[in-house]
Amino acid sequence: MLRLSAISLLLLLSIPYVSAHGFVYKVGIATETYIGNIPNAEPTSSIVRQIDTVDPVKGANNSFLNCGQDAQLASNITEANPGDPMSFLWTGGDLSRWPHNIGPMLTYMTSCSSTDCTTFNSSQAKWFKIAQVGRIPGDSDGTWFQNNLYSQDGVPANVTLPANILPGAYLIRHEIIALHLATVLGGAEFYPSCSQILVTGSGTGAPTDDELVLLPGAYTDEDPGILVPDVFNTPPPPYTFPGPPIAAFVGVASSPAVSGSGSTPTPTVSASAPTSSSSSSTTGKTCKLKRVSNSTLTKREEVVPQRHLSRLVRGLAFALGGRTH
Repeated sequence: MLRLSAISLLLLLSIPYVSAHGFVYKVGIATETYIGNIPNAEPTSSIVRQIDTVDPVKGANNSFLNCGQDAQLASNITEANPGDPMSFLWTGGDLSRWPHNIGPMLTYMTSCSSTDCTTFNSSQAKWFKIAQVGRIPGDSDGTWFQNNLYSQDGVPANVTLPANILPGAYLIRHEIIALHLATVLGGAEFYPSCSQILVTGSGTGAPTDDELVLLPGAYTDEDPGILVPDVFNTPPPPYTFPGPPIAAFVGVASSPAVSGSGSTPTPTVSASAPTSSSSSSTTGKTCKLKRVSNSTLTKREEVVPQRHLSRLVRGLAFALGGRTH
């Protein structure tokens, strides 16, 4: 009975550890969908930069604030047209629903300069903001747009690329700031994710120098949108977004914050980037492949990082009285 109770207790304790944090599992561009890398797993070909753990970035000056926990270069870059709708499907660490529902979602971009982003060092990036959403306007309960990711299966956050953006290679950084612990200094949880895109077209829109920021550098832990002692107050107080304003050339954000409005095309899913040999209905987007891996994850059980499994094993041994054999 002791052994069974210890195992049951450990399994119950492990559930929130795996699923109470998360990552970007899929990125959609127009009608195509690109699978991200499971944190701390064997990397596969992707446009999404792989992070090391589903744990949040803590602290506004944390060096991992730019693209996530120990984010690695992605092997692919894919084409996107100005004005394309994009979607970011955030999930828990076990591919369950996104586990948080309080706080804003913000989107930044940075030019990869003369590189194609597959070798670009994001710690040197100068970012400009293209979108931000907080509470749902007119909602008397102060519900956040982020709640849609939490309360509905498979609902992504949506963003529209600027319609007149200058062509070139960009990192696009989608960020969730979870504020459920932000009533105290240092309680905010940052979840940034970066994807590599090649914008086509002949646009001329670009940010001004004073609209560019460093990450870390754009936030402080004392910012009113990061330290929010009254986040649970009713009626809900006004919310102040952290960071710079949306770049002027972007104009008013025209995309819905989450799916369900019917204005975003339904993406087709691709385990890696779609190729140019698709059917005649393809959008013509291509991916530059830099590295190929034959490993694919097909079962939900495979998403738990090895690091977490080892912790569970050690915890089980401790719960059973220190026996390991």
